[in-house]
Amino acid sequence: MAQPETHLVKLIKKASWGHRQSQIALYESYYGYCMSVALRFSDNRENAKEIVHDAFLKAFAKLDTVLNAKSFKPWLRRIVVNVSIDYYRKHRAEMHHLDVVEHDVAEISEDALSKLSVETIYYAIAKLPSAYRMVFTLFAIEGYKHEEIGGKLGISVGTSKSNLSKARKKLKKIIADMDDYRAFGNG
Repeated sequence: MAQPETHLVKLIKKASWGHRQSQIALYESYYGYCMSVALRFSDNRENAKEIVHDAFLKAFAKLDTVLNAKSFKPWLRRIVVNVSIDYYRKHRAEMHHLDVVEHDVAEISEDALSKLSVETIYYAIAKLPSAYRMVFTLFAIEGYKHEEIGGKLGISVGTSKSNLSKARKKLKKIIADMDDYRAFGNG
């Protein structure tokens, strides 16, 4: 006996046929989710909006490849991640060059880390230079291996590992500076 089609499955089907209202409904339903993914990779909200827009254009062109409702959200996430990588590669020359982390980095205790909110962590990640942020996000959040990161970004495995190490050091400094700021009653 066939399962009844869910609302999402119907929406995906209609959107894949070019039905504008269905495409708008999908866009509105998943815009926030896609922005949260894109913001982890981009320097600012405007770049993230551009990434999300491009991701939806790609998604709408390939909606007929979605197998079921359960696979839609991870499929869409993968598109946003790949568009973010493409955006980074395309605009790499325009983005800021890497900061060199040469100063001492304060140690942050596990207890202090456990008290950080998700928003604070994402704020700190957003403060990283673009190359560090890209490698850190792909490795620590998306679960890519250095070989995959190197291949996607056109960098060596060693550069990926180095950028990850530098990103971690810089994150510790950013978080320590935020803690110092709060300790003086400014937070």
